[in-house]
Amino acid sequence: MKIAFVYDVPYPWHMGGIEKINRVEAEVLANENEVHFFTMQWPGMKKDFVDHNIHYHTFFPVTTETFYRHKRRSIRTAIFFSLSLFRIFRYRFDVLIIDQFPYLHIPIALLYGKLKGCKVIIRVAEVWDKGYWNDYAGKIFGNAGYYISKLFVGKGDVYIANSSLTSDRMHKILHIEKKRISIFTPVIDNFLIKNIKNEHITRKYDVIFVGRFIKEKRIDKWLEIIKELKRINKNINTILIGDGPEKNEIKNIIKKSGLKENVKIIPHIKKTGELYRVMRSASVMLNMSEREGLSMVTLESLSLGTPVVIPTYSPIPNEVKSMCIVEKEEDIPKRIIGILNGKKTEKKIKNYENLKIFYISYINDFYKKIFKRIL
Repeated sequence: MKIAFVYDVPYPWHMGGIEKINRVEAEVLANENEVHFFTMQWPGMKKDFVDHNIHYHTFFPVTTETFYRHKRRSIRTAIFFSLSLFRIFRYRFDVLIIDQFPYLHIPIALLYGKLKGCKVIIRVAEVWDKGYWNDYAGKIFGNAGYYISKLFVGKGDVYIANSSLTSDRMHKILHIEKKRISIFTPVIDNFLIKNIKNEHITRKYDVIFVGRFIKEKRIDKWLEIIKELKRINKNINTILIGDGPEKNEIKNIIKKSGLKENVKIIPHIKKTGELYRVMRSASVMLNMSEREGLSMVTLESLSLGTPVVIPTYSPIPNEVKSMCIVEKEEDIPKRIIGILNGKKTEKKIKNYENLKIFYISYINDFYKKIFKRIL
């Protein structure tokens, strides 16, 4: 089969949960199919090239600075990416697998599907109501985004939701029939993680965060927790791994809070094995995010044996939350101290057996069922 992935941010040139899922699925499917990937041209990418059997086609050069404007996705880059997608009409594919972001590309993908007889699978990680759209993009662009999402997202042939929560919101807000939605999130490389866990890795950091430095991740609250932990233990040792538009603000908070000796910041670690070793070396993963479709890094942390602490307001779906340590925001420092003072932090992880539904080893079987249904 000929399969095309369409997404403006590719892994590992841009780091993120959805990006990594796309890459892993493309790699696995490329073992038995011809797989192409249409995306923007990030630093270090050629215009057209092959990597891990995936045929990449890039257009419209972009950097982190131009991709984000006013600490959110640039509407300008979304427009240029979407218009550039007309290049896909030079090719013929059996299936398009696209992400809902940045929305403006969806009608072009649907037009391609109609004219070329190609099935369009839309992956959905988050569903925003009108209120959240307006908070994110302002009233004018927010309303436009909300109605565009309602108009076009529901026109796909089949959907892949990353969680039961997302599936429910797709049905409630976008009015997509449940029978058209499959839930699947292959985010755990169970083969690699098994090897990492067999290595002797000592606990080096007390608390860790991995992800994009954007306001929705609430790293400001994360640092407030660390500040409180320092009052209890002045030698608390933590690390932030990532990058994003909030980076300078985070550095300012660290400086003003007197946490320079307690919080280490390093950029994204591109090699998965190296990242997993650092995550494994932490005693606790703290995730204060107020917006998550699933939280891939949470699942990775849990699978590596590093317990995850989240606040009660966390939007992480129940199938993931049930494996985490959930506390009121004000009680989190005390709970973390308890974990750090205890033995065998891995035993703090609940319902460990639930991780199996997120293994990448199920990718081929899942897509074979999808393809059989729609082709």
